[in-house]
Order: sequence, then structure tokens, then C-alpha cells
Amino acid sequence: MTDPRGGRAAAGPASGPPPPHRHRARHAPLHPGAWWLWAASLGVAATRTTNPLLLALLTAVSAYVVAARRPDTPWSRSYGAFVKLALAVLVVRLAFTVVLGSPVPGTRVLLSLPEVPLPGWAQGIRLGGDVALEPLVFALYDGLKLATLLVCVGAANALANPSRLLKSLPGALYETGVAVVVALTFAPNLIADVQRLRAARRLRGRPDRGLKGLLQVALPVLEGALERSVALAAAMDSRGYGRTARVPAGVRRTTAALTLGGLLGVCAGTYGTLTAEGGTYGMPVLLAGVATALAGLWLGGRRSLRTRYRPDRWDARAWLVAASGAAVAAALALAAVRDPAALHPGVVPLTAPTLPLRPAAAVLLGLLPAVVAPAPAPSPQPPREQS
Repeated sequence: MTDPRGGRAAAGPASGPPPPHRHRARHAPLHPGAWWLWAASLGVAATRTTNPLLLALLTAVSAYVVAARRPDTPWSRSYGAFVKLALAVLVVRLAFTVVLGSPVPGTRVLLSLPEVPLPGWAQGIRLGGDVALEPLVFALYDGLKLATLLVCVGAANALANPSRLLKSLPGALYETGVAVVVALTFAPNLIADVQRLRAARRLRGRPDRGLKGLLQVALPVLEGALERSVALAAAMDSRGYGRTARVPAGVRRTTAALTLGGLLGVCAGTYGTLTAEGGTYGMPVLLAGVATALAGLWLGGRRSLRTRYRPDRWDARAWLVAASGAAVAAALALAAVRDPAALHPGVVPLTAPTLPLRPAAAVLLGLLPAVVAPAPAPSPQPPREQS
């Protein structure tokens, strides 16, 4: 279109959709290793306290990040299953305490169950008897710690793409990583199959609950799992999985020695850091073991003839996400040393738990991925029919 003077008219502001490359950059997924480091750090923080208020805050932080940054994928739907598993673990822990008793002494008896007499070789174990408040509270705190750890693992499963995580592993860990990724994706795929089959049975007017519905759903789920296993094996075989390069025998022996020595150093250093006697040598041995194991993995990666197509970048967002989880773990570990009474409420005598402000503020740092991490890409909308 031209103006009256014969020149081209000035172009107005673009009103169309943004360019595709801008859309991809805005929704570029975060490195899956960052999500696992963030979730693992929250799990480490959960192991440093039995305060139910802090554990509930850790669970709420992970749930909020999952709700804000979870993609619409089959593996992301496994978070609810992990939450249900955590609740089941908590209930089982309390039930064991009620039925089998606890070594924690109690003075406030809540109820008395019929006690079953046991032989003399079963001393220290009881069935039934008095159920006191203090052992129940101790079991509740202990079960909440394990439940929070399971919820953090579920958050990592819901946020990180397992196939992209496998692609990011070093070459020396590729074979092991395949087994781990297949194991991690088994539960989400199983849950997705069960939900799909139950929905299909409801649409057909057939029962999907109870023992009958479970038995009629189990066989198709097992058949689908076997079909996926065969398809995965065929795909791995067609891509030359397991092919390795020829390396000298000396390099293989050096790799094995470095890896084994590094793992032994990590075990010894971890034991030293957890005991009071090994506090002086624990951390140096741990660091030396990690460095030796990394050297062995680097040498072992020379045997892998594998290339990466469009590898994931560890950018500033990944550093911030991983650092936020590490900050939470470090803050709670430091608080457990400085003020153990606040992070471990007393059970005998029983005291009400209080929320320590500094550790609670440190836990809120785990919300940073909800702001820093990219938003999940919107699901593609089906095309509308033209009338």
C-alpha cells in the first residue's frame, strides 16, 4: 500500500502472533538435573528435622512449585500418587506403633488394647497393650519426615523429563542411567494406563472400582507394560545400544580402580562426617573420594560412542533453581546444629512444636523456581472447524 506521494506507507505495529523462536525461548524447558538437585535438597532438609510445622512447610513449598511449573505430560501426573503413598506410609507408621508398641516411654495412656502373650525369645516386642500419647507423637513426627521425603521425590518426577535427564548423563553412566530412567518412568506410565482404562470402563458403563474392577484392569495394564518393554528393546537395538569403543587394557583397569576407590572414599567420608570421631578427616576424605570417582567416570566416558542431539543447556535459571534448594538444605543443617531443640520438638516430656522463624524463612527460598523457572508450554489446541 502506498501513500499519495507514491512512497510506501509506514508500517504500523505488528499485531500478529509472536515469532516462533521467541515462543520457544520463553518456554524453553529447564535442565532436568536442576529439578532433581532442587528436590533432593528439599529432601535432605526434611531429614534434618522432625518439626511437623517445618515438614508441612517443605511439603507446601514443593506442592506450590509443582502446581506452578508442572507440564502437561504423562509423567507429571504421578505427583498425586506419590502424595497418596506418603499418606499411606504415615498411616502404616502410626498403625505399627499402636499394634506393636514403641521403645519411647509414655505416661498419658489413650486406650488399652487386648495384649497377646508372646514367648520369652520375643522380648521387646508386644502385640496390643496400652497405647500412650508420647509414642504416637514420636511415630507421627518420624512418619512425617519420610512422607515429606517421598513428596519431594514425587515433585522431581513430576517436573523433570526422564528422557532428557538420560540424555544429560555422562557417557560412563549411560547404561546405568537407562535402567534408572526405565524404573522411574514405570510408575507414571502405570498410573496413566490405569487412569485411561478406568475412564474407558466408566464410559462403557462397566464397574471400575472394587476387586472386580481391579482384576479386569490389571491384565490390560500388564499387557501394555510388556508391549512398551518390547518396543523399547527394539528401539535400543536399532540404535546400537551398548556399542563401545576399543580402549587399552591399562585405561580400563585405571578406570575401574579410580571408580571403586572413589566410591569407597565417598562411603568412608560420609561415615566420618556423620560421626563425632571422624569429624576431622570426614570431609577431606569425602571430597577426595568425589574427585576420584569423577575422574573414573571421565575416563569411562571414553568408551561410549554416543552423541547428543540438541543437548540441554545448564543456564542461569538452572543455577538459581539448584542453588535455592541447596540453600534450604544448608540452612536447616546449620539450624539443626545451632538450635536442635527447635528442629526436634521434645516428646518425653511432650512439648508443643513451635515454628522457628529463621529456618522457616530459609524454607521459603525453595519457592524461587516458581518464579525463575520457565512456565510450561501451553498444550496445543485442536483446530476449530470452519462453519
